[in-house]
This record gives sequence, C-alpha cells and structure tokens, in this order.
Amino acid sequence: MWRTEKKILILVQARVSSSRLPGKVLLPILDKSLLHLMIERLQMVNYNVEIAIITSTQTEDDAIEIESSKIGIYCFRGSLLNLLDRHYQAACFFEADLVVKIPSDCPLIDPKIIEKVFDYYFTNEGQFDYVSNLHPASYPDGNDVEIMTIECLRKVWLEASKPFELEHTTPYIWENPNLFSIGNYFWEAGLNLSMLFRFTIDYQEDYEFIKRVFEELYQENNSFSCEDIINLLNTKPDILQINQKYAGVNWYRNHLNELTTISITDTKLMPTESDLAKYYQ
Repeated sequence: MWRTEKKILILVQARVSSSRLPGKVLLPILDKSLLHLMIERLQMVNYNVEIAIITSTQTEDDAIEIESSKIGIYCFRGSLLNLLDRHYQAACFFEADLVVKIPSDCPLIDPKIIEKVFDYYFTNEGQFDYVSNLHPASYPDGNDVEIMTIECLRKVWLEASKPFELEHTTPYIWENPNLFSIGNYFWEAGLNLSMLFRFTIDYQEDYEFIKRVFEELYQENNSFSCEDIINLLNTKPDILQINQKYAGVNWYRNHLNELTTISITDTKLMPTESDLAKYYQ
C-alpha cells in the first residue's frame, strides 16, 4: 500500500429504479443485501479510503438511504440521471482529492484488484489525471475501477454535455485524450476475460449467478478473489451457464455511433429471441 496524504473517496452509485431488474442492489443474499455485501468487499481494500453511497433524490431511493444507514455508510443524494453531477457534487461535499468510481452493479469486485489499480496510480503519481482498468478492459466484467483527480472530475463536469457523458460520468475523459493524461491497468496475468465472464448485475440471471457464487464461497472465505470465482466456475460449469448468454453485453452497445474509442469488439448486442432459443436447446 502506498501512503498518501490525499483524501481518497470511493463513490458507489446506486438506485432502486432499473428498467431491467428493479431494486437489484437491495436483493437478498445470505441474509444481507447485495449492496451490503459489496460494501463489505470495498472495506477490505488495504488503503485509507472513505466510502459513500450516492443515490438520487427520488422518493423511491429513500430505501437506498435507509439501507446505507443500516450498513453504516454515508448516503449522498443528487441527480437521478446526471451521474456526472452526482459524482462531482458528492466529491465536493467530502472535499475529496481523488475520486474512485465503482458502480453498485459490481458486488463481486475483488478488493485486491482495486488495490492494484491504486498501486498503479500511485506508482505513477502526478503522471495521470485518470486511471482505470477498463479502457480497455481485461478483468471479468464487474471489476470496474476508475480513479480520477478532483481537478479532472471538475473539468469533465464543466465541459461534458452529451447525454451519455452525463449518464456514465467518465466517457468524456476517454474521448478526449488530448485534454487528459489517461492511464490503464492491464491484468498482470496477461489475460483478457472481459467478454467471457460476467460478474455484474443487470438481469435476473445475473442475480442468480451472483447468489450462487456467494453461497459457494462466502462462508469459507468472505474475501474470495476473482481467481477463486474463476476456479469455482471451472469446477462447476453449471454456475457459469446461469448468465453466460449476457457475457459481453454492456452499455457501450447503445452508443457505438457516438463513442470513438470503443469498437464493436468491446461489446455484444443483446441476444435475440432466436439466439435464446438456440442457447437453451
């Protein structure tokens, strides 16, 4: 762990509304909410960080604030659809020097992977405005870590204007490498499993997959790693199949005509009814 005087703030965006799986972050697993289990994993990170959950001001998201209180994590509330503004306002509220964006749909995120991205940033401290492990990605989907300086986030907040830039917070950075110094941490194993495994949650099948993983691994070792999950899937391929049809499907697919630093090889389209019929044959 690198020692730093800078205030590191991990922001976990969460809300109840979801067109695909409403209330997904509050779904129960092993008598805890999915959000609670994710916060547990973030608290295992061996860095001096502050963690906050950021949700919207909508009445339905009172449930997120209530759950945050139960977990013992501060809940900041802001814009429903402008996630860039929500992140920036929360960063200002906490007077953060470094802002770390980790969405709540990554409940299986490996604390050690977060540490490795931190290590990469601090090894090269002063060289980068923004460092992530997802542009391009190499780890299984659901291990997303994005670190940015408050100055970087402020510049994005002032200049970004396209709807997808406001919704997803950081694409303005990727799309403007002339304006920002950008670093990316690649999996040291030399692997790229980002399109082959899916550890994130958007669909009912994702929930069933994540639930099985926790049931298999959590009781024996609550800090189980990405490698532990992969070993489990190799041993019990039936678990892998639960949500495999969605592997590689991400939000990029909806903006390929707008994103210049993302290609069709970085995403997959939603499976059609015909595809699903073949899948289940």
